[in-house]
Amino acid sequence: METNANIFSNTDITVTYKPCICIHAERCARQLSNVFRDSVIPWINLEGASNKEIIKQVKKCPSGALQFYYNRKVA
Repeated sequence: METNANIFSNTDITVTYKPCICIHAERCARQLSNVFRDSVIPWINLEGASNKEIIKQVKKCPSGALQFYYNRKVA
């Protein structure tokens, strides 16, 4: 059974999580626990840190289960 990716957005960025490829290294939750919370739903809270800190942490994901992209600004 395939699990759908989880999508979390704020004004500037969107973070996606693909649980099927996560290796549960827990680096995200240990290093940025205000955003990546292991005991609260929704488990990703993009209000918990700056976009810069979130992006830096997402880039450390060893499995690639966490990804991000910048939201398109509409003029």
